[in-house]
Amino acid sequence: MRFGVKYCGGCNPRYQRGEFLKMISRHFQNRVDFELAKEDTLYDGLLVLGGCSNCCPDYRHFQTKTPPILVWDQDHFNQVTSQIESRLAKAREK
Repeated sequence: MRFGVKYCGGCNPRYQRGEFLKMISRHFQNRVDFELAKEDTLYDGLLVLGGCSNCCPDYRHFQTKTPPILVWDQDHFNQVTSQIESRLAKAREK
């Protein structure tokens, strides 16, 4: 599975977004590839890493097979991993 990653501009980060992505990437090692999102690529999913509760990055121009996952707090780790695990399970069923 392939996920694009879109970061906010970082004007008011309340947590280390890069470290959060490293934790997510380690959790899904060899199962999900994460890369900086490109406009001309179709992704299985999109991880939008906002630095605060505004979660303001514009992601409408990215192409995804599933709805984006929005993150604005490091406490979202369990929610994010659960959502991605669910998408992996659905992909295996196909």
